[in-house]
Amino acid sequence: MTNDRVLINDAFENVKAEVEKALSSSPSIIKSYTHYLSLARGKFIRAYALLTCSLDSDNKINTDAVKLATAVELLHLATLVHDDVIDNADTRRGIDTLQKRFGKRTAVICGDYLFCLAIKKASEISDQSKFKKLDLALYMEKICLGELNQHINNNNIDLSMRQYLKIISGKTAALFEASCYGGACVGGFDNSELKKYKRFGRYLGMIFQLTDDCIDFEETKANAKKPVQSDYEQGVITLPLIYAFSQKDQLKSKAKAKRLSREEINASVASSGGLKLTRLLSQRYYKKAALIIDDLNADKSKKNILMEVLDKAFYGLQGKKT
Repeated sequence: MTNDRVLINDAFENVKAEVEKALSSSPSIIKSYTHYLSLARGKFIRAYALLTCSLDSDNKINTDAVKLATAVELLHLATLVHDDVIDNADTRRGIDTLQKRFGKRTAVICGDYLFCLAIKKASEISDQSKFKKLDLALYMEKICLGELNQHINNNNIDLSMRQYLKIISGKTAALFEASCYGGACVGGFDNSELKKYKRFGRYLGMIFQLTDDCIDFEETKANAKKPVQSDYEQGVITLPLIYAFSQKDQLKSKAKAKRLSREEINASVASSGGLKLTRLLSQRYYKKAALIIDDLNADKSKKNILMEVLDKAFYGLQGKKT
């Protein structure tokens, strides 16, 4: 790959190719496992957000942004592999999870290997002075602590909204923040603009997780391409249910007695307004993020692409407005 600047669609294709190359060219001892992961690609929304944030005044992207976006996707994939082990998940992106296909021990080791690949790819960035501003290690720490915080609070039916938002700010929003902030860093923007991109990334991540919380109640497994209506069964208490618990004491009593069925959960979340509350909170983050986009020192084309990314997070990855 040359050091030429490229258009965003070309940069995006380069990222997908680099991720594929990293997974398919691993050492032989692990290659069959990492290659298996390449069979089910995600939407690469974090990479796309990073690339968009890095767009310069000519709407071009430098290769350092491509390298960092590749690192972010590998890091995200590592967290998914470990999540599937923790959740004992059978499917991810429409195929068997690594832990289902090859076992938990293999999956954990492969997840660790992907973390190493991500760090290696990030270290290839030519302008390390810009990369140091990001401090990717700090964001990796936030992600791990967010995951641990969620695990500690598994089956905690007394979890508050504030506690939950803190969990997802690390578990999910931290990597989105790192993506948008990192893209702006390698894009060479000044400190004032960098702060805006960082906030935008954090809001984007919160929106993405809150939307995902709703998807668990609203979508089918076929559409979501992953298990749905399963968060509670795995001990994960999300915002729609947290709100339902706060409105219905009897519901919480049943949960404590372990007599709460999935049908009762769905009905209570719907009747209490848990989904509506979650969507409303997501909408507040959406408006804040949109204001940041409007305030950026960027042309209309870049702002429109950022709004597309924001819409995908808010309406779901298909970007459908309802």
